[in-house]
Amino acid sequence: MKKTILFILVVSTMLSLRTTAQERKSPLSISTDLVSSYVWRGTKFGNGPAVQPGVEFAAGSFTLGAWGSYCLSDNESPEADLYTAYNFGKASLGLTSYYFPGVSFFKAENHAFEINGTWTPGIFSLSANWILNEGAGSKGNDLYFEAGINAGAISFFAGTGNGWYTPDGKLNLCNLGISSSKEIKITDTFSFPLTGSVILNPASEQLYIAVGISL
Repeated sequence: MKKTILFILVVSTMLSLRTTAQERKSPLSISTDLVSSYVWRGTKFGNGPAVQPGVEFAAGSFTLGAWGSYCLSDNESPEADLYTAYNFGKASLGLTSYYFPGVSFFKAENHAFEINGTWTPGIFSLSANWILNEGAGSKGNDLYFEAGINAGAISFFAGTGNGWYTPDGKLNLCNLGISSSKEIKITDTFSFPLTGSVILNPASEQLYIAVGISL
């Protein structure tokens, strides 16, 4: 019952914040995702549904933001990341700091710093990600590459990684799946996307099905 009340309060608050931000047309945006489970690059974190808030500042091609994930269960698996990126049109280059609350934020060894780049020529997308240091569960030099195809309402993706992405740390296919989305209309002026994904991790031999809404 308490989790249901918390869920309703989170949805109501974020809808109010989003409406206010849209009315102001500020470079600062506030959003949240509500997902049935948190699956990232083929690995599931925590148990049960998760609330994933985000705050982002955008100025031209430059963005600076913060993103988090908090499961609505005893196994919360909290995450609080900071990131920055610069968009060059079809390509972008960024830096992300991954941090998992419960240890000191002010110690570098509790962060995993990642350089990430993306290239999106039309319906295709390619990304490359490199963890620079040993920290936050990473041994450093962890690599992740992903290719995707956006075929309208359906998207396909395949990711390969090593280090903390695979059980043995060796380079392997770890994130293979399909996703789709649709708009859910609430009023004449407001709607939100509903997204669903089927994700197979061949490296860990696990299959996940997840859905989420973005507010």
